[in-house]
Amino acid sequence: MTGSGETQVPLELDDIQSGALHSRPTPYAAHYVVLRIDDGGAGREMLRQLLPAVGTTSLAPERDQQAWVSVGFSFQGLKALGVPQDSLASFPEEFRQGMAARAARLGDTGESAPEHWEKPFGTPDVHVAVSALSPDAARLEAVLSRARKAFENKPGVTPIWKLDAHVLPTGREAFGFKDAIGQPAVEGSGIPGTNPKDPPLKAGEVLLGYEDETGAPSPMPRPQVLGRNGTYVTFRKLHQRVAAFRQYLRANSTSPGEEELLAAKMLGRWPSGAPLALCPMHDDPECGADPRRNNDFLYHDDPKGLKTPHGSHIRRMNARDSDIIGDPRLHRMIRRGTSYGPPLPDGALEDDGADRGLAFVFVGAHLARQFEFVQSQWVKDGTFFGATGDMDPLVGPNDGTTQLTIPQLPIRRRLQGLPRFVVTRGGEYFFGPGLRGLRWLADLDT
Repeated sequence: MTGSGETQVPLELDDIQSGALHSRPTPYAAHYVVLRIDDGGAGREMLRQLLPAVGTTSLAPERDQQAWVSVGFSFQGLKALGVPQDSLASFPEEFRQGMAARAARLGDTGESAPEHWEKPFGTPDVHVAVSALSPDAARLEAVLSRARKAFENKPGVTPIWKLDAHVLPTGREAFGFKDAIGQPAVEGSGIPGTNPKDPPLKAGEVLLGYEDETGAPSPMPRPQVLGRNGTYVTFRKLHQRVAAFRQYLRANSTSPGEEELLAAKMLGRWPSGAPLALCPMHDDPECGADPRRNNDFLYHDDPKGLKTPHGSHIRRMNARDSDIIGDPRLHRMIRRGTSYGPPLPDGALEDDGADRGLAFVFVGAHLARQFEFVQSQWVKDGTFFGATGDMDPLVGPNDGTTQLTIPQLPIRRRLQGLPRFVVTRGGEYFFGPGLRGLRWLADLDT
């Protein structure tokens, strides 16, 4: 299935948007804005003006690549731009339907159901997503100023939602863990992955028109100029219930040290980023801070999950070499998160009412067998590793009746009554064309 040894087809890096392959800068500042297109001509003119601000993968990291703008379109947005019907019909069903219509499959039920999402998410008004990423606020404002000229105060194009994100003072996400560690390498990109034991993914797992892990080219929408070098982007605003997480740890532990271990068992890593696979007994901040070590592991020596539970978050999201049903590489994708909102003060156990969490982005060429499969089969269920009924303890749609099995000797432990720690506040599927595809969209009326 992988590693055919055939000659690689060179990636057209100058046609691929930066956001498709480049890792999030560290540290980071980010801004997201959603636009509604009320007039197709105005939308195409906006895109023509936005194009010079969009970064490409070929830019050298030491130059402009440290700050970039990316743009994507929902299915409704492509319709609003005036994309012909035969092209619209060539997109996959899950993209045409949109995220809200797929909510039950994704675990977006109850409090996370679309009827509770922030508007405009879950409505047909979400047309264009523009994101800007930078190592700091000054460079973020520089790239944003170029982008804003294209869509602010332009009749026919209306900004309808925005979100600022930034690295927290701790350098960790709201639950207290170091993030942005596990990323795959993509064959031909020249961008290294974070696990040297993990062979690069075929480019078609991320980019349209290249060979993927099945040996076939990833399907492209028509025409080719629009599809090639594009990718699908899943955007989700995820509210994190930090106080509830801390309360659960306290209620199920007898000491601060046990709380930290329990949290590590749920995630699969210690707060520093050190993985249980390498540091099963205690945290190792030096390992967690070392990008050459903190993701350099497989699970072959832990078949029973005594170090890293099978149901832990990181083992669910990337089973690596675990013996599970199916090929984990068919479900790999690029994952990036940026924190929004203020941190909950250290030690606080009561919710202060602030909105905090992650703006989460998944990038891949196959919405159904990547993002939707992982959400429906690995996050919502434990059947793939033999624990039917167990959900992801951190991001799963837990409802107070689910559990996490923690293997240990002589008797395994089961955490009972897991509540929902992460609530979906909105999201959508977007298509991020290559630069030639963006120009084709901008020139539809010519």
